[in-house]
Formats: sequence, structure tokens, C-alpha cells
Amino acid sequence: MSIGLIALLDDVASLAKAAAASLDDIAGQAAKAGTKAAGVVIDDTAVTPRYLTEFAAARELPVIGKIALGSLKNKLLFLLPAALVLSLLAPHAIMPLLMLGGLYLCYEGTEKVYESLFPHAAHEHEAALEPIAADPQSFEDQKVASAIKTDFILSAEIMTITLGAIPDAGPWTQAAVLASVGIAITIAVYGVVAIIVKADDVGLALAQVGASSALGAPARLVGRLLVRSMPYFLRMLGIVGTAAMIWVGGGILLHGIEGYGWSWPSHLLHDAGAAAQQSIPAIGTFMAWLVQAAGAGLIGLIVGSLAIPAMSGFLSPFWRTLKARLRRLRSPPVP
Repeated sequence: MSIGLIALLDDVASLAKAAAASLDDIAGQAAKAGTKAAGVVIDDTAVTPRYLTEFAAARELPVIGKIALGSLKNKLLFLLPAALVLSLLAPHAIMPLLMLGGLYLCYEGTEKVYESLFPHAAHEHEAALEPIAADPQSFEDQKVASAIKTDFILSAEIMTITLGAIPDAGPWTQAAVLASVGIAITIAVYGVVAIIVKADDVGLALAQVGASSALGAPARLVGRLLVRSMPYFLRMLGIVGTAAMIWVGGGILLHGIEGYGWSWPSHLLHDAGAAAQQSIPAIGTFMAWLVQAAGAGLIGLIVGSLAIPAMSGFLSPFWRTLKARLRRLRSPPVP
């Protein structure tokens, strides 16, 4: 074997070792960044099932698949390159964009509260925003589009937290970590959502296990418990999901205005959380989180309540007018 070939093989081995070390580094940083984004992941998991409660059982998994695909597109095709470009060229633009997303989450969550308290007025509000779907396919498309829009905001928060956890990494490492975290979180979130949504069907199958089976009686008992409990669990999860949208949106806005010098609301909430933690030391960490989440949720409700009339009275009519003009400009002139 020639000396040149030996040197070449040595170089290949060195490159392989460097690549393996780089992959280990990316995996470690992805795990670290994913842990920091865990709170938003939980919120995302709680929010999504509420978009799936009005579908027939046969359409639930296909709809979850559509939303999951939209979520991957959000993260990999739009948010990942946008995060890298903004972090390099316009880092100061990231927070205003996140605040717009937080405003949208406050609006969406508060709209659901408004709908539960004033269903007739909420129906008129929704009709003013967009026509009610006249067929099942249009209804499904509207639900999927709405879920993907909400996912976009939560995914933006996840990607921003991930990017913030690896500030000193190079652009290629940042891209690899963002992609790894985005794919892993999407699989985890929508895998759990699929299990939650189909749990009642699993319960029904277990409830029909024949008596001849050795595990028939326990299986039927578990099946009946699942069938009876899942409607209540989904209802509770819908409430948690709505609350999550409001407090995450409010938290994004509080964090944003703190960066522009308005730090007293965040400090006030932090002090209130510290006081709650000291008052009940046994569950102090939970109490501090609860007080701060409630404060962020209150801010979110106030902002969302202001956004509802602004959306139906100004933004939605303006958007419809703009789309109509764009359609006329694209249409060929009538001879």
C-alpha cells in the first residue's frame, strides 16, 4: 500500500471522527434546547386536540396527519430559515414578530372563552370573519388551517427558545439543532395527540373483548372506563388548551414589553410568585408558577378582549377587501 493511500485513509478517519464528534455535539445541544422548550411543547399538545372534537372517528387520524405535516412545514420550510436569517441580519426583529404571534394566541384563546360565554354573539363574530363551511370538506379544511396557524405561533416560540439555547453555535450547527428539535417535537406532540384522540376507540375495542379470553373481564373493565372517561378528559384538555393559548400569549407579550423597558409588570408577577412560594413551601414551586401563569393569562384575556372587536370591525373587513382587489388585479380583463 502506498504512503499516499495510507495518508488518505488517515485523513478519512480523522474526518469521520470529527463528523462523529460534531453529531454528538448536535445531539447534545438538541436535547438541551428541547428541554428548555418543553413548556411550550406541553401547551402545544394540550391545544391541538380541541381542533379534532367535531370529526367522525374515521377522519381523526387523517386530520392529525394533515396538521402534523403542516407543523413540519412551519418549522422546517418557514421558521428554521427565517430564524437563521433574522438572527444573522436582523436579530432585533425577532421579538416584535413573536409579540404579534403572542397577540394572535391571546385573540384565539379569548375567542374560545367568548364563544363559551356568549355563543350567539360568537357565532355572529365568526360569520363576520369568514363564511361558515357549507360542506364537510370545507369544514375540515377550515379546522386544519386554523390548527396550523396556531401551531405556527407555538412552533415559532419553540424555535426561538431553541435558538436562544445555542447562541454560540455556528450557523450549520444551529440549523441542524433546529431541524432535530423541530422534527422530534412534532413527532412527539402529534403522536401523543393521536393516542389521546383515539383512546375512546381503543376503549370500545377492549369493551367488546369476548368472555372466552383469559383477560376478557379486566380488558372490558378498562375499555368501559376509557369510553366513559374520555369525553370528560377531552373537555378538560380543551379547557387547558384554551388557557394555555391565553397564558402563553400573555407571557410572550410580557416578555416582549420587558425587553422594551416596561419591566414592572414582569417584576410584579415575579414578586407575587415569590410571595406565593414562600407562603406554601411544600408546593412553593407550583404556587409560584400558578400565580405567574394566572397573571400572564389575565394580561392575555385583556389583550384578547380588545383584539376581538378590532378583528371583526377593522382587520377582517380590510383583509377581505384587500384579497378581493388582488383577485380583480389577477383576473384577465373582460373584453
